Amino acid sequence: MSVDVLITDPQTAARRLLGATLYGRDAAALIVEVEAYGGVPDGPWPDPAAHSFRGPNARNQVMFGPAGRLYTYRSHGIHVCANIVCGPPDTAAAVLVRAGVVVSGREVARRRRGGVADRALGRGPGNLCSALGIQLSDNGSDVFDPTSPVRLELAAERPAVSGPRVGVSKAADRAWRFWLAEYPEVSAYRRSPRAPVTGLGD
Repeated sequence: MSVDVLITDPQTAARRLLGATLYGRDAAALIVEVEAYGGVPDGPWPDPAAHSFRGPNARNQVMFGPAGRLYTYRSHGIHVCANIVCGPPDTAAAVLVRAGVVVSGREVARRRRGGVADRALGRGPGNLCSALGIQLSDNGSDVFDPTSPVRLELAAERPAVSGPRVGVSKAADRAWRFWLAEYPEVSAYRRSPRAPVTGLGD
């Protein structure tokens, strides 16, 4: 399977990424939780929670395509988070990789994560990037290029559970988070205290 399956809406792309394998530096993880993000107000998937909502800039340009690129950013000034860009060219959309099960390079991942329990190695987007050695400088990498430091190997689609995204204060009640129910690595849900009352967030 190739990048073509990601040239679609962010929800469909998110579901397709579940069960895929993300390869980093000397470690790899099975993706078990993702979040979909859209784009600008006049685009096909307006999303006020997305970094791209106010249009392209130096930080978010990668979100506008092409599909199959890695969009990295630093969360709270500390943790690197990784997204896989999706959608047609020049249309902002991406899928945040929220959690994974480390399937190779576990000893490397353990050292990077400070000896936490195996089920916690890749739980949470920042922890997953740390376990796989994904860096801010990987921004823009083509995850389907075999020479890329961060690569993606897609797999057959698997049944997914959906629910609200974690910790976003805008469009907080959209069921744009998807996960594989059988994995303890999936994040615990936390609703942002800054989000509007249920039903008014979107």
